[in-house]
Amino acid sequence: MPRYNPADIEPRWQAYWEANQTFATPDLPTGKKRYVLDMFPYPSGDGLHVGHPEGYTATDIVSRFARLRGESVLHPMGFDAFGLPAEEHAIRTGEHPRIQTQSNIDNFTRQLKMLGFSYDWDRALATTDEKYFRWTQFIFLVLFETWFDTDQQKGRPISELPIPAEIQQQGDVAIRQYVDSKRLAYLDDALVNWCPKLGTVLANEEVVDGKSEVGGHPVKRIPLRQWMLRITDYAERLLEGLEDLDWPTGIKKLQSDWIGRSTGAEVDFYVGSEDQFQAWKSQRSVAEFPVQPGSDALRVYTTRPDTLFGATYMVVSPEHPMLESLTSDQQAAAVKEYCEKASFKSDRERTEGDREKTGVFTGSHAINPVNGKPIPIWVADYVLAGYGTGAIMAVPAHDERDFAFAVKYELPVIAVVDPPEDLPNRDEILAGKACFQAVGQAINSGPMNGFSTPEVKSKIAASLSQDGLGTEAVNYKLRDWLFSRQRFWGEPFPILHELDSEGNPTGAMRGVDPSELPVRLPELSDFKPHGRPEPPLAKADDDWLYVTLDGKRYRRETNTMPQWAGSCWYYLRYIDPDNEQALVDPEKEQAWMGVDLYVGGAEHAVLHLLYSRFWHKVLHDRGHVTTAEPFLKLVNQGMILGEVEYSGYQDQDGKFVSAKLVRKAADGGRETKDGRQVTAVAIADDLVEKKGENFVLKSDPAVRVESRAHKMSKSRGNVVNPDIVVNEYGADALRLYEMFMGPLEATKPWSMAGVGGVRNFLDRVWRMIVDDQQDELVLQSALTDQPCDEEQNRMLHGTIKKVTEDTDEMSFNTAIARMMEFTNFFTRQESRPIEAMKSFLILLSPYAPHLCEELWKILGQDGCIANQTWPSYDEAALVQASIEVPVQFNGKVKTKIQLPPDAVVDAMIEAALADDKVKSLLGDKTIVKKIAVPGRLVNLVVK
Repeated sequence: MPRYNPADIEPRWQAYWEANQTFATPDLPTGKKRYVLDMFPYPSGDGLHVGHPEGYTATDIVSRFARLRGESVLHPMGFDAFGLPAEEHAIRTGEHPRIQTQSNIDNFTRQLKMLGFSYDWDRALATTDEKYFRWTQFIFLVLFETWFDTDQQKGRPISELPIPAEIQQQGDVAIRQYVDSKRLAYLDDALVNWCPKLGTVLANEEVVDGKSEVGGHPVKRIPLRQWMLRITDYAERLLEGLEDLDWPTGIKKLQSDWIGRSTGAEVDFYVGSEDQFQAWKSQRSVAEFPVQPGSDALRVYTTRPDTLFGATYMVVSPEHPMLESLTSDQQAAAVKEYCEKASFKSDRERTEGDREKTGVFTGSHAINPVNGKPIPIWVADYVLAGYGTGAIMAVPAHDERDFAFAVKYELPVIAVVDPPEDLPNRDEILAGKACFQAVGQAINSGPMNGFSTPEVKSKIAASLSQDGLGTEAVNYKLRDWLFSRQRFWGEPFPILHELDSEGNPTGAMRGVDPSELPVRLPELSDFKPHGRPEPPLAKADDDWLYVTLDGKRYRRETNTMPQWAGSCWYYLRYIDPDNEQALVDPEKEQAWMGVDLYVGGAEHAVLHLLYSRFWHKVLHDRGHVTTAEPFLKLVNQGMILGEVEYSGYQDQDGKFVSAKLVRKAADGGRETKDGRQVTAVAIADDLVEKKGENFVLKSDPAVRVESRAHKMSKSRGNVVNPDIVVNEYGADALRLYEMFMGPLEATKPWSMAGVGGVRNFLDRVWRMIVDDQQDELVLQSALTDQPCDEEQNRMLHGTIKKVTEDTDEMSFNTAIARMMEFTNFFTRQESRPIEAMKSFLILLSPYAPHLCEELWKILGQDGCIANQTWPSYDEAALVQASIEVPVQFNGKVKTKIQLPPDAVVDAMIEAALADDKVKSLLGDKTIVKKIAVPGRLVNLVVK
């Protein structure tokens, strides 16, 4: 086999690694540890595309690099295997979702092994494994049995919850209800995204433009009894914990913005007449705020209490609990119709800044507490029930959304912050015809006039607090985590609901004893949803559905957990995947945590990372883990796009057509020229040329064509299967190309030609050591046991230094570029020291492991290259003893001399004039001028 043949080499070495457990992880690290983790994939039926291996290749290089440097490495892989796609397949076919899920996992595993990733496959897991979701259920029980102590700012066992004396006096039912209201996992009537077609509740991120992300079905907002997780209790700690993490700044900001901490005030607006307000106010002035808001007041949260005098109307969300009581008989029909339409819109759709604001007057008024004036109450969908109190005071002069709404419905606009004198539209602002959102001095604000914004905020907050009408407050955009799904294919909740003698729920709950876990999914005859907001598990037979314990009858919880559940803690289970006594052994957890490098897509920047951090902090509070944060360093790989397409041509429906789908251009049918787009068909690469800054049609250069790459998707037909790339070029070429395309974090277009270029490099590496002109395996005659000469030594140690530093910094593309330089250099050398070749192969082995293993063996070395030691470099070898400098006569090179690299101008000229060849060339010529450029040249101007 004289020629480099990946199809032979790669499967053979993959089998060797597996048989010899080359990448097995020790139970406990010896010396320095490195926990390197990928965000594990959902195993879809489509398998991997070439975008997936980018992050996996990066972590594999880091893992192999760390092992070669003597570190103990934990580098696992698993599958986030619950989810809607598998259940949708089950509904269509009647086949149990576990069957297709396992088939998909098997295919993903095959593809990952095909790429030579150094995972410890003995630690592989899937969230659908019963031995795994047993501990997911256990963690839910920890949440269920925990309350958050705001004084200590930590979660504590529910058994330690202090019960107020007045609650104890009310008896056992009141005590139980109080305890349940404090649990981190609790039941509540929540406003949810209900998709009748899919038969389940969807998270906000699973709804796009009012339709389900899966299938594009209409989604409606309805109230439903759901499990919630009290993540808001941990909002402050989730914010504080970001400070010390080695994460991208943008990701930290996204998390911070999602948590959305703000300071302001909560204020009560009385609903009624001015006379009634005064009587109500006199009663409130002796009360300590915040009392619970009742039917007589609307509570709002505002970050700008200084603008209270400019509040000219109020807005409540369509889901506000007081809306029905606020709505007059005359407005009831209009309000009902409006709220019905709003229920089909997603939160994102409702709050988009450029969307036209809509609303309906409720027929009621509230009293502005700072001036006693009545203002109308409207319902509008740009206010969300989940943020603040679900009601706002609208200050149209100082808020863009409120201003747009006020203009549309002709509501008063009163400026209460004085804009700067030099502001061009100052007069318009003061006249209520424009909006000013900055701070300044108060105007039109009664006793507050002339004070600065911070002063007004403080004074109004103090006044409201004194009157029992408001108080300073901290608010978060973060909402409690809705944790129920009405689906079959998910983790069952380990919760039992007590029934009375008639079979009705008493409201009491208990967790399944941990020794009885896992709660397995029941056998169902079909997986179809009801079309009603009822879980499919309710169709299970009575043997699964009902349980008798201690003489009491219980009904199992029939909702299932969302897909997020299993992905919240999988990094812990990798440490100890077969433990049947605990979710992770304490000694192993302390030795391996936290995760030293976590790599995945930026699309998980908020929710997955936030949810995992929340669960981890609860487990930390309850003594199950020793670290405060799970992921110490985070890197987001960039997206790999499809190949560049010339998509300036459109089909008859106005949609862009992929150039790959059409192989020739239409001869006619062009509607316009002169650089404007043309309605016709997509065109192939060979019909396009570059002209100036644009791509144009070769047959008609006046027609400009857009050149761009798009995200890989089946609908565009630009998905590239790694099986195809590996079959044609080999796994090492695919790995190397994905790292050579550009910085890991950058977005890059795919190019098959680029893979071919990298494969050519691997061919050169092969030929540097193997003579492929022979019929049988023969080493290159240039290989020698002699040491490197000075120049070779400098190239070798310079390469070791560069590749070491760049690999450590995850600058893989520049490390590869340096190894290409090394190969080009030594390919031209008449002698190639074997020791230099061995060091180079170790450097290249994390990037192209199969080829390097094969060449290591061909060089007669024992063992596999993955177990060798990373070479070190000698700084002294990097210093060049002398450099070759050209000597010019009147600007033309006549000879060259050897000089020290740091030679100064005078020394360069002196050395040149002392050179015998220069003396000979000078002869009887006269030197007019002497010029020297350090490190570059000597030029003698002669005549």
